[in-house]
Amino acid sequence: MTGTNGGPTPGSDATGSDATGARPQAGTEAARSDTVSAVVRQWQAVHPQLDTGPMEIIGRINRCAALLQQAEDAPLRRAGLSRPEFDLLGALRRTGHELTPGELVRETFSSGAAVTKRLKQLTERGLVERRGDTRDRRVAHLRLTDAGRDLVDGILPEQLAYETTVLSALPAEDRGELAGLLAELLSRLEGRAGVLRA
Repeated sequence: MTGTNGGPTPGSDATGSDATGARPQAGTEAARSDTVSAVVRQWQAVHPQLDTGPMEIIGRINRCAALLQQAEDAPLRRAGLSRPEFDLLGALRRTGHELTPGELVRETFSSGAAVTKRLKQLTERGLVERRGDTRDRRVAHLRLTDAGRDLVDGILPEQLAYETTVLSALPAEDRGELAGLLAELLSRLEGRAGVLRA
């Protein structure tokens, strides 16, 4: 296994086995030749005293997210939707009931202004309908129209099929381990969201 500088890590021998005799995990060497590894090496040359380890994780998460989103957005583009618009429609579909704009803000991790703009566009397209609150005119309740529900249900299988193909590059046990690690990281970050924003 190699360190962030590309050399052997302490406790490894020339064959790549560590002190316990274990072989590197699958994909380790491939990971060291990706685009993020080149960025890390460049920063190490500029600031050799800094620990660039976090870049190897966060940089790869960001890069994977960008590449996945580019490809995943293809079925959305064909349907004339942006990713944020589909997230909003998806929130209304998966919760199975009406939501207020404020609830959609929380469900989609978006700003109030952005949700308002998207709702206007989706309502004009006949995908979302608005119902006023009988007790408070300032409150609106939103739900999918039949056309909106059919659109979401038509796109989702195509997205899941794409994701399955992408993840098939990893063995099933690795996918389970990765899902667990990401879930733990996300849970910790969500718990510190206020601290991180500060």
